[in-house]
Amino acid sequence: MRIGHRRNEECVYVLDGRLRYTVGSTSRDLGPGECMHTPKGTVHAFSNPFTSVARALIVQSPDIGEQYFREIASVVNATSPPDNLALVAVMARYGLTPAAPSAASPWQKSGDVI
Repeated sequence: MRIGHRRNEECVYVLDGRLRYTVGSTSRDLGPGECMHTPKGTVHAFSNPFTSVARALIVQSPDIGEQYFREIASVVNATSPPDNLALVAVMARYGLTPAAPSAASPWQKSGDVI
């Protein structure tokens, strides 16, 4: 899912494995020790299309707090597949906005800004 943060910026630092991280129209495959910054309001997404498990440290400033992740986990674990409307409602409470997927790719669209 491509999202933007209205109230904070984000930095992803990969600890183990590899992650594909897209910010605006720039997509990179990040390995251990590599990071990528998302300015406030810029659409971004990440995925793990690789065969190994990935771990990353994600820093948001200002922090949205751990309660956001508890609420998201509650929605994700409640039904299969997760209730997208419930996910969007939790995201909205914390200033996150889902972006519509582009026709070319569900992960990026040039110039997307929230």
